[in-house]
Amino acid sequence: MADRIVIGISGASGAPIAEALLKALKKERVQTHLVISRGGAMTIEQETGMSAGEIGQLADVVYDNQDLGAALASGSFKTMGMVVVPCSMKTLAGIHSGYSDNLLLRAADVTLKERRRLVLVARECPLSQVHLRNMYELSQMGAVILPPVLSYYHKPETLEEMTNHIVGRIMDQLGMEYEGFRRWGG
Repeated sequence: MADRIVIGISGASGAPIAEALLKALKKERVQTHLVISRGGAMTIEQETGMSAGEIGQLADVVYDNQDLGAALASGSFKTMGMVVVPCSMKTLAGIHSGYSDNLLLRAADVTLKERRRLVLVARECPLSQVHLRNMYELSQMGAVILPPVLSYYHKPETLEEMTNHIVGRIMDQLGMEYEGFRRWGG
């Protein structure tokens, strides 16, 4: 089944982006396979007021991050790719080094080795030389580094509009349109 995508949520600020992306993918009828890190679960509660379980209800399948025997751990499990949103620098470093000690990291490793689309919504500010090196090298490996950078040309008035813009950029990387996304000049 090619119309499925893996979503990883790690422990960096940006959980509302993950929530909005899951909702958008549901509208597109793309089957979502979700894995949440321990830090991701804490951030979801802090930033959305929802529990990890409630966010999980937006996905089609939810996996335990410690289950290294799950389908996501195998390249034979066909997907369109994976989005890690938000992607902490710890998770990014684990992906970069191939340190697959949990399912989120292993799923990203599989995505890279199978040459599928891997979108990392890297969330940190400012960036250190280590962060920049890891992002550069991951981009050389085929990952798309998509930090949730604010833009103003679409004149956002709410946090929801700013979130929608980032979700639109992520959806572009997946080859899908997003109704909440206003393009430059459009």
